[in-house]
Amino acid sequence: MTFVFLGLVSLFADMTYEGARGVSGAYLKILEGTALVAGAVTIGEFLGYLMRFLSGYLADKLRSSKVLWSLTMVGYVINLVAVPALALAGRWEVALTLFFVERLGKGLRTPVRDVILSEVIEGVGRGKGFGLHEVMDQLGAFSGPLLVMFVLSMSSEDYRLAFAVLAIPAAISLAFLLTAYATYPRVKSVSPRKTVVGWNLGRKFNLFSASLALMTTGYLAWSLVSYHMKECGLVSDPEISLMYALAMGVDALVAFPIGYLYDKMGLKSLVITPILASTIPVFLLTNTRTTLYLVAAVWGAIMSIYETNMRAAIPDLVEPDRRALAYGTYGLIYGVAWMLGGVLAGAIYTLNPTYLIPYVLITELSSLTVMIYLLRTT
Repeated sequence: MTFVFLGLVSLFADMTYEGARGVSGAYLKILEGTALVAGAVTIGEFLGYLMRFLSGYLADKLRSSKVLWSLTMVGYVINLVAVPALALAGRWEVALTLFFVERLGKGLRTPVRDVILSEVIEGVGRGKGFGLHEVMDQLGAFSGPLLVMFVLSMSSEDYRLAFAVLAIPAAISLAFLLTAYATYPRVKSVSPRKTVVGWNLGRKFNLFSASLALMTTGYLAWSLVSYHMKECGLVSDPEISLMYALAMGVDALVAFPIGYLYDKMGLKSLVITPILASTIPVFLLTNTRTTLYLVAAVWGAIMSIYETNMRAAIPDLVEPDRRALAYGTYGLIYGVAWMLGGVLAGAIYTLNPTYLIPYVLITELSSLTVMIYLLRTT
C-alpha cells in the first residue's frame, strides 16, 4: 500500500507544480522577463539538484528512517507551498525566486523519497515499479496543465487565479504523504552500515554520470521551449499549457513500456535518449503548429526515460547501502548540467535561435559516445 500512497502523493504534487511549470516561460514574459530570464529558470533546477546531493549525503551519513521521512515531508511542504504563492508575484524577479524555491523543496525530498520507493517496489521489478510510479506521477503532470489551461480560458488568462487554484491538489498530496509514512515508517536500507565505504561510487556510475551530464546539457528546458512558442505567436497561452499537458501525457504513456524495457535490456534502453533529444531544436525552429506539437511529444518521451529508467538504473550501478548518496550525486550532476545547458541555450537563442541546432547535436552525440563505451566495457 505504501507504493500506492507514494504514487498518489506524486500524482497530486505533479498536478500542482507541473501545472505552474507548463506556463513558466509565458508567465515570465508577461512579467517582462527576457528569453535569458526564461532560460535562467534552470538555475532553480541546479539549486534543487544541489539540494538533492545534500539531502542524499545527510541520509547516507545519518542513516535513520526518521531523517529520510523528515526530509521527504519538509521538502514536499516547501515544494508545494511555493506554487500557489506565484499568485502573489507582481514582478518577474519574485516569480523567478519562487520557481527557485519550488525546486529547492523538490530537491530536498526526491533522493530520500526514491530510496524509500526503490525499497517498496523490489518485488515488482525495479523498471516496472518506477514505470508504474511515473505513470501515476504523470497523470498529475498531465491534468495539472489542463487545469491551468481551463482556468486561463475561463478567466481571460488570469495567471494569478490559475496558480491559486493549484493549492487544492497541493493539500491533497500532503495528506497522502502522511498516510504513506503511517504505513511504512521504518526503512530497511538505512540500517547502520557494517563496513566503512569511501566516496567512490564506482567506474560504471562515473561513466553513466558523464553520459548523463552531456545528455542533459543538450536537452532543451521547457521554459525555453514555451518561451519560443510564445515568441513565434503560432499558439495561444492556453494552447501552450495544452502542449505541456500533451508532453506529460506522452510521458505517462511511455513510462511503463520503457520501464519494462529496462527490466529486459538494462542500460541499453537508455541509448535512444540522446538521439531523441537531438531532434527537438530542429522541430522547434521549423515553426509550424504540427512540429510544435511534435516537440511536446518528444520532450515528454525523453522526460519519461529520465524519470523511469535513469532512476531504475541507480540501484544497479551501486551497492544497496550507497543508494541515498548515489541518488543525491546523480541529482547534483543532472542539476549542474540542466542549469548550464538552460542558461547557455537561452544565451544562444538570444544570439541566434538557429545556433541551437549544432549546439544540441554536439552535446547529444558526445553523450551517446560515452554511453556506448559504458555498454561495451561492462
